[in-house]
Amino acid sequence: MLTGDRSDLPVLFDRNGTYIVGKLELLSMAYANNNAWYGRPDLFLNGNPLVSGDPAGAGTDAWVEGFIHAGIYGITPLGGSAQLYGGLSGIVSGSTGTELFTDATRLHFGIEDAYIGIVGGDTSAEGNRLVWNLTAGRKRFAIGEGFLIANSASNGQDRAALQSNPRWAADMLVLGQVRYNESLFEAFYLDPDELPIVDSRTKIAGLNFETRMDGGWQLGGTYLQVLESEFSYFATTPPDPVTASLGRDGLEVFDLRFRWQPEQSGLFVVGEAALQRNDRFDMKATGIMGEVGYSFADAKWQPTVSYRLARFSGDDPATARFERWDPLLSGGNGEQWVQGINHFKVFQDSNLIAHRLQFRLRPSPKIELVPQLWVFKADSTTNLGGNPALSFLGGADLATEVNLTAKWFISKNTMLQGHVAATFPSSDLNAASGVSGDIDPWVSAMVFLRVAF
Repeated sequence: MLTGDRSDLPVLFDRNGTYIVGKLELLSMAYANNNAWYGRPDLFLNGNPLVSGDPAGAGTDAWVEGFIHAGIYGITPLGGSAQLYGGLSGIVSGSTGTELFTDATRLHFGIEDAYIGIVGGDTSAEGNRLVWNLTAGRKRFAIGEGFLIANSASNGQDRAALQSNPRWAADMLVLGQVRYNESLFEAFYLDPDELPIVDSRTKIAGLNFETRMDGGWQLGGTYLQVLESEFSYFATTPPDPVTASLGRDGLEVFDLRFRWQPEQSGLFVVGEAALQRNDRFDMKATGIMGEVGYSFADAKWQPTVSYRLARFSGDDPATARFERWDPLLSGGNGEQWVQGINHFKVFQDSNLIAHRLQFRLRPSPKIELVPQLWVFKADSTTNLGGNPALSFLGGADLATEVNLTAKWFISKNTMLQGHVAATFPSSDLNAASGVSGDIDPWVSAMVFLRVAF
């Protein structure tokens, strides 16, 4: 705006500490399924409020979707070390073809980021750095690797772009942060941007702490409480009349996590464990994961291999206590807590035991391959609150999935990514579905091109 030189983009203004930058992100995706929902959408989508028209199912179905995300962000001095910053952006998204829930063509515009904040800090003569920050508005928020909170907004339905997942900003985030050297403390209030048709009106407040230590250690801990929610749980044992209902309102979560990786090349170990309880009724649910891996950073293709075991408790019908894990806003991507590209759509992170063997390969500096092998089992054969077609399971085995994700970082602004995935339902899953004969394996393929400035 000062120089008139287009090569300065995306910087729009830079003078006397005031800095304004534009953002433009474009993504186009093609997605195809063969035998989506194991070929039985009538069964696995029965009663789902997101269904409209003719969703993907038996045979091969495909659709295309995409979005444009544009916005403006800036920061300016206030005095001393304090600076005022903010951002405003919007997303236009669209889909056409036969996707997982509908064959309707949709186009949608919505505000994404809309926040303001104040940040400041100081570095002592000894080199110790203190930074503080306060933010409020529509903004993305996540904790750690997304075990508890990753998806602070929802996509699909009228918003379109179900798989490209462009929206992340919560309806309201109030976030206070203090960082001292390698330690971070956060206090937050979060109202996620859920789809109106399934809005649970959940509001969460919490505290989060993360630190890095000598020897390759990273430690973290989170406490959160659900202040309000209309989301309800289901159990074979009715609740105590005094508590009136089994609902998310009043849920408390205590979480601890660590990562140990002393060198870029070599052994690493990751772990996380969380306990959920509710002050209105007897609840004790647990989520726990452990991962061990080895990085050969100096070898050809720089391979990394890891094995992860995750368990999210299910409800035991023999007890009056409620034990089913509430996944809250967990997710992210297929290398975080979207467990299984296809299987996750049927059986999310609750009442689940998931084994994952994963490789990372770098054939060239700009290409990454991520093959995964998954084995899924149920923690309890009582699955009320999950997919209604699988409320009661005949056995613990669920499915096996193999998939491959490929990423090509064409330039600093352009990325091409795709996947192929095949998911094979178990005989126990087949029996639980009540289908006469066998349900079919589910195969999917996807490719997207993303350009961002």
